[in-house]
Amino acid sequence: MFPHIPPILPKIAALSEHWADFFSQLFAPSEFTSALLERSFRQTSGWVEAGIVVALTVAMWWLSEWLLKRYTWKTPTYLGLLKHIGKRILWPVLMWFSAIIALSAWNFTGFSSVWLRLLLLAANWMIAIRITLAVFHAALPAKPWSDRLERTLSAVLWVFFLLWISGIDDIIINWMKSLTFSVGSSELSLWSISTGTLWIGIILIFAMWLARFLQNRLMANTRLDLSLRIMLSNIVRVVLVVLSVLIALPLVGIDLTVLSVFGGALGVGIGFGLQKVASNYISGFLILGDRSIRPGDRLTVNNFTGYVTKITSRFVVLRSPAGPEALIPNETFITDMVINESYTTKALNQNLNIQVSYDSDIARAMEIMIEAASHQERIDTGENPPKAYLIGFGSDGIDLRLGFWVKDPENGFLGLFSAILLEIWQRFNEEGISFPFPQREVRILNEAPILPDQAKLSAAAKQAAADTRSHEPMAEEGGQDAV
Repeated sequence: MFPHIPPILPKIAALSEHWADFFSQLFAPSEFTSALLERSFRQTSGWVEAGIVVALTVAMWWLSEWLLKRYTWKTPTYLGLLKHIGKRILWPVLMWFSAIIALSAWNFTGFSSVWLRLLLLAANWMIAIRITLAVFHAALPAKPWSDRLERTLSAVLWVFFLLWISGIDDIIINWMKSLTFSVGSSELSLWSISTGTLWIGIILIFAMWLARFLQNRLMANTRLDLSLRIMLSNIVRVVLVVLSVLIALPLVGIDLTVLSVFGGALGVGIGFGLQKVASNYISGFLILGDRSIRPGDRLTVNNFTGYVTKITSRFVVLRSPAGPEALIPNETFITDMVINESYTTKALNQNLNIQVSYDSDIARAMEIMIEAASHQERIDTGENPPKAYLIGFGSDGIDLRLGFWVKDPENGFLGLFSAILLEIWQRFNEEGISFPFPQREVRILNEAPILPDQAKLSAAAKQAAADTRSHEPMAEEGGQDAV
């Protein structure tokens, strides 16, 4: 019918069919449990094949570690997930290719292959698990529980693999399908709920990863205000999570019209029990929208002063210079008075009070104070240079005040104050300017002053009286003996 068909084409077709059958068998369990027990442990070829599998596994692990240490790939930040996935799947991918080559060579021996097929299945499953966990890790926030959740998910996936290999999965699936119940007009089974829950989890993880990816891109855009970036990232995360739930619920078999039944109850719950929670969420978007509070601002709320380190949808984190952190609900910033010391400018005015003695050169002392402050890089010397003032005359000395603006108050003041005072101390000693110390003049007021001669007579009289009292007990003892 087709006389001009080249003779090589039928061979290519046969070879393609052979490789198609070969690859289709790679992903089938093929009753590995009985095959392993019957052939591998009773025949020498099975032990040889098992040894080859162990050698390939160890060799590919060593090769992957060597490649990761020898070669480093520099990728953009937004491709960090792909780089992480590549590192994670390098070992199973190498095992997969080496197992295919070894299996092709093993088939020429005429022996049945069991362990090599099992290695291929394990490599396939490991690739899928590691890709899933990499996306799962990228979607979850960096929390202590996230690592435990990843390990738990990995263990569950490997249990599924063992059930699939052993063939027990069909028994479990049929049993789960037999457990059915009705929810309204929908007929649900344990299997449909499990698969629907799995799809919901997959869609949620993908939505969370996409939200985190977009959030990182938004936060890296320095052309937008930081508060606006935070607000947009929160909106993107909420919208993606809600959309993922709405998309995933029909997969379980739940009609979206059922949600309207719970809408009224949810509204009542928000109106009563969740009123504060809803108020904090709305207040959070208002704060981010009007940009009244930004990360890094120095705030005073209810006698607590600190710097804004984080703005969430429910609360704002304030960190005091001493270290403690306060979680303040967003509603507080809408209803209560808040002092924002960084609203207009980041710089903060500070003062140091110094007292010098009355015999000091006041003008020179004030110059030294200004110079000591100007030598500090953290102090503004441009628009708001340091200034010194004479503020009063104290009982011990003259009171001076040094005023200056600190450009980076978030780095603290104690070290800065110490450096300024130390330089002032050294310069005052060089210039002969002394610090006063408390001096008191004591006066004794008496109408009849005691003269020196009277003081001597008074002392002699006191000594004579003391001698008389010391001899009286001896006289009494002598009289008693005479009687």
